[in-house]
Amino acid sequence: MTNPLQRAPARQRRFDLIAFDWDGTLFDSTMLIVRCIQNACHDLGVTAPSDEAAAYVIGLGLHDALRHAVPELPPERVTELGLRYRHHYMASRDALVLFPGTLEMLQALKGRQHLLAVATGKNRRGLDDALAHAQLSGMFDATRTADETASKPHPLMLQELMAELGVAPERTLMVGDTTHDLMLAANAGTPRVAVSYGAHDKESFDAHEPLFVAHSTRELHDWLMEHA
Repeated sequence: MTNPLQRAPARQRRFDLIAFDWDGTLFDSTMLIVRCIQNACHDLGVTAPSDEAAAYVIGLGLHDALRHAVPELPPERVTELGLRYRHHYMASRDALVLFPGTLEMLQALKGRQHLLAVATGKNRRGLDDALAHAQLSGMFDATRTADETASKPHPLMLQELMAELGVAPERTLMVGDTTHDLMLAANAGTPRVAVSYGAHDKESFDAHEPLFVAHSTRELHDWLMEHA
């Protein structure tokens, strides 16, 4: 079988593998996640985090995210909170869409023979459902979720993707909307690009040395086609 990395000359690409975060990077889900966390807290009668505090934990595995967003919640109730979060998320998920231009960007990268991956804090069922909803089930060469491996910013998620696809860290680019994504990339020894239209403010990215900060999917598309 032909190695997918041999389908185009390596000199045409700086990066063979581009790994994307999902929520807030490809999928326009940030505010829905924030509201679902807050509504779950209301269900349990605990103080809900602010929009900013709820958005900050996006990208972490669900258990870690809820534990950080609601630190006063007894540990034995985190699972209960997670169930209420999933209830609210599933009730509203049909309203979620890809950011405008995302499909065209991914198709352009595939056309240039990049390997594509997803590294997400969602669980496997949640990612598979989201991929099916977005009609992207065959788009990615590999995916990893937080229930399959270590949660961000531990490097294992990205290391496993690189090992599966046979790509070195310097030939891998991580793209995400949170500092968790950028720290994941740094810990795995890979370059990274941030997007400012997701969960975290662009001012928080500077310390993590992204190659670029995109303020729209169009900007991300153009940068990747020019520099990746």
